Amino acid sequence: MSKKITIAQIQLQAAELGIEPATLQAIHEVECRGSGFNVDNTPVILFERHVMRQRLIASKLFSILEKMEVKQPNLCSKTSGGYGLYSAQHSRLAVAAEYHRESALESCSWGIGQVMGYHWKSLGYKSLQAFINAMYKDEASQLDAMCRYIKVNGLVNALKNNDWKAFALGYNGKAYAKNKYDTKLANAYKKFAEGA
Repeated sequence: MSKKITIAQIQLQAAELGIEPATLQAIHEVECRGSGFNVDNTPVILFERHVMRQRLIASKLFSILEKMEVKQPNLCSKTSGGYGLYSAQHSRLAVAAEYHRESALESCSWGIGQVMGYHWKSLGYKSLQAFINAMYKDEASQLDAMCRYIKVNGLVNALKNNDWKAFALGYNGKAYAKNKYDTKLANAYKKFAEGA
């Protein structure tokens, strides 16, 4: 059975959010770079080294934090970036997980919606592992996580009004303009709304 999302699954999620399917198609296209899975069937992730540091602090794991900052500054740092190749992300996660698995899993953005792992609880998953299992299952499950994030963060009205700036700010933070995220979304929406 294919892990790829279908237009029917996108339409169903859009209906549940009360938005146009073209709106959700636009977010899907801009966020996921074509697929929620790598060629080896692992979910697309991006390991965030600054989030790893934040998660260790939140868990009061200071000895692990200090060790990682010295031995693995590429995996635990005050600064973001330093991602390396997309193909290297699961290897980076594996090394970080050797220090603290939960913090490492929470420090990745996952799947087609690039939802951060540490949101699992606020999105209504029973456990971090339940969230991870969903990310491995299929793109429809990844889309569900993205839609949960949209709902929980009060972004549905921005989408109903095609307010791409407000959505981009709420979904991607203040740096959205640097990447022209709102413009990319508006252009993608226009393409899908016109049935291209």
